Amino acid sequence: MIKKYTYGTPFKTDTIIESVDTAAGTPLFGSITLTDGFCLTYKMAKEDIVYGLGQANRGINKRGFIYDSECTDIPTHTEEQRSFYGAHNFIILDGNEHFGMYFDYPGKLTFDIGYTCQDTLTVSCDETDLDLYVITGDSSYDIVKQFRKIIGRSYIPPKFAFGFGQSRWGYKTQKDFEEVVTKYRENHIPIDMLYMDIDYMEDYKDFTINNDNFPDFDSFVKDMKTKNIHLIPIIDAGVKIEDGYDIYEEGKKGSYFCKREDGTDFEAAVWPGLTHFPDVLNEDARAWFGSKYEKLVKKGIDGFWNDMCEPAIFYTPEGVEEYKEYLQKELLTCEVFPPFDAKTKAAELANSPKDYSRFYHNVDGTMVRHDKVHNLYGMNMTRAAFEGLQKTEPEKRFLLFSRSSFIGAHRYGGVWTGDNASWWSHLLLNLKMMPSLNMCGFLYTGADLGGFGSHTTRELLLRWLALGVFTPLMRNHAAIGTREQECYQFEHVEDFRHVIGVRYRLIPYIYSEFMKAALSDDMYCRPLAFDFPNDSMARQVEDQLLIGKEIMIAPVYTQNAAGRYVYLPEEMKFIKFQPDGSISEEILEKGHHYIDVALNEVPLFIRKDKCIPIVDAAECIDDIDLSTKKMIGYELAEYDLYDDDGISMIP
Repeated sequence: MIKKYTYGTPFKTDTIIESVDTAAGTPLFGSITLTDGFCLTYKMAKEDIVYGLGQANRGINKRGFIYDSECTDIPTHTEEQRSFYGAHNFIILDGNEHFGMYFDYPGKLTFDIGYTCQDTLTVSCDETDLDLYVITGDSSYDIVKQFRKIIGRSYIPPKFAFGFGQSRWGYKTQKDFEEVVTKYRENHIPIDMLYMDIDYMEDYKDFTINNDNFPDFDSFVKDMKTKNIHLIPIIDAGVKIEDGYDIYEEGKKGSYFCKREDGTDFEAAVWPGLTHFPDVLNEDARAWFGSKYEKLVKKGIDGFWNDMCEPAIFYTPEGVEEYKEYLQKELLTCEVFPPFDAKTKAAELANSPKDYSRFYHNVDGTMVRHDKVHNLYGMNMTRAAFEGLQKTEPEKRFLLFSRSSFIGAHRYGGVWTGDNASWWSHLLLNLKMMPSLNMCGFLYTGADLGGFGSHTTRELLLRWLALGVFTPLMRNHAAIGTREQECYQFEHVEDFRHVIGVRYRLIPYIYSEFMKAALSDDMYCRPLAFDFPNDSMARQVEDQLLIGKEIMIAPVYTQNAAGRYVYLPEEMKFIKFQPDGSISEEILEKGHHYIDVALNEVPLFIRKDKCIPIVDAAECIDDIDLSTKKMIGYELAEYDLYDDDGISMIP
């Protein structure tokens, strides 16, 4: 059952698409005060688990920390970070009572989940204008399904998007990309996508091509397609301020950019230098910006990734002037001046809250200050792209995912978890984020396998790929200046060929379970406790996940480990895909087990009385041969395989 409670005059976010009647009175769960903003408090029982928050730090159980729901461009994902790129205001309390709460509020919202006081949940924000949805049900899983019904169907990508993709910030020329494809194909490592980071553009200008580096881009795209490679270019939020640049001039003429309070176009520096931000909260501006994706679609492009859409700000002219004034006053007049203070002030130029309060959106004729609706920007940039692509080719699915998001964005595209690092802790964080994102509707998700920043190792990359086998988005991505981490860069390349090959052997199952989840508003991956709610041990497990209805995964995420301990909440069949192509099977009873997992093996567990389909490995999605399909798992079990043409829109 779902009840809606309205406070003040909420901003219309478009996250809820099903009508929910507004309830009278106050929720049965917790107490609410409306002095100096909104504040809800609830006393948690000792055994209560708190699920949700989508792309948030730490564990599947969010209890014991404080989280800011505020889309933030911050690449250092350490444990003290309170916010990441997404803002997903949905939580579930699981204990003697089961209830979920969705706070439909587009500004900064703080979830203090036993941080200030261990038994107290506090949710607060500065404004009193929001809608609170309270969902009661028989279980956490039931609550998720109810919530997913009212927020709408999850985005469905084309089938090729379930293949493996290679990316690196630093590929600049056509030759760079061709070399990567050649090396993958020569080594027979499966691959379907090659991602194009900011250097493919002319001076980092959206929807442009560097003609010096790509003299005939249309032919290049076509040639890649003959090799079964889809090129996936990046699109950033900032539009370069440059006379003669058509996107800039159209945006100026149409008044499609965000404004300062005085009505002039807001300026902020990002990769191209000074830019304007398209006002994607404005319907006309959103339609205009979304229409520009067609420029690349006409060249044969069928997928995009949106970035820098928090929106990220390096600095603003106003911020720089204030910093100069600070230096003039402090640095030149103080006898004792701590240099670290100047460094701190310089760092604060980026993504400054003060800058987010300097610009406005035109929403139905009303000027709305950005910081009040900050979390909606990334969502609406993805919406712009999705709606623009639908108008361009309405019957076709495009690959589309974003860095920044809000609940509702799940209808328009997927997400990747942003600029992680080559740390073992981030492999585990990847695992723990997946079910939380699924709860909020984001099914097409994944992390930068091997880590984006820092320098990966062969062992870390192989272990992370073994997890990536099961994430819908499977992409190896690294930053410029880091160790080259394409799979062919390491010794014994056959191990990488095998691990990624397992992904392709499992594509019929992964695609089938993803589509079933999307079409029935279900979860593709779940915590063990969702299926085994009365198992006290399963409620504590955070490093194993259920994938689809048939399997459980338990990746190895520790350096130098020869295996790991697992907990089985029921009898399961332990499967290992061996590097020689064979498959080992062993029935393990319910309980605790230590399993050996070599670096070149991919483990999974098939649940009791279940089976899954596998096929022969292929080097691209189009070459998967379903006639080689066979079932593995429990004898006499049956599996209902979903399949389609992989490209047509689903009614």
